[in-house]
Amino acid sequence: MNHVPRARNGQRIHRMLRQLHLWIGAWGALAAIVYGFTGLVMNHRFGENPWPQGDSIDAGRVVLEIPAQARGSAEDLSKWLLQARGLDAQSIRKGAPRGASEGAPGQWSLSGGNARASWALQYQPGDATAEVKHNRQTWLAALNRLHKAVGGGLAWVLLADSFALAMLLLGLSGLWLWARGRSLRQMAMSVFGVSLLVLAAVSWPALA
Repeated sequence: MNHVPRARNGQRIHRMLRQLHLWIGAWGALAAIVYGFTGLVMNHRFGENPWPQGDSIDAGRVVLEIPAQARGSAEDLSKWLLQARGLDAQSIRKGAPRGASEGAPGQWSLSGGNARASWALQYQPGDATAEVKHNRQTWLAALNRLHKAVGGGLAWVLLADSFALAMLLLGLSGLWLWARGRSLRQMAMSVFGVSLLVLAAVSWPALA
């Protein structure tokens, strides 16, 4: 007697998931193209015949005189750069203490800009000056930077997060729709089973 309501509930859930699957697919379609293209390009950035990754062109260098009030901490320097130069530091990195390693020990590295136009500053604490390097990325390099969540700002991060969640829901709803009406044996012998086997075979040597 309860089979009819259960069947109706199952059909209703199936229709809802199909509609959700379509909506999510429509929302993430352009993102799938952009991320798929840039992922393919970056996946072939090494080797004997690497694919073009775009270029970062030197757009100029400026030597700044750092006032005393901006030398106390990387955060103070960041505030001064924003107020005095309009440079919003989106990334602040602090090096190891002086003498701890070779290269540029104790340096502060500040950078910002967007995917197309970026800047970077290396500052040795206590110095009176620092050089700001400006770069201009080609469109391909800019797209690769956005793929890595560099230069897009908070709005891009939120949008990319929504795309990532959409891809997760798209995969889960797709698996549910594919599994409906199939037994475990049928799933194992289907395209899903083959893809799972290939994924395990390819990823195991890299993760072991």
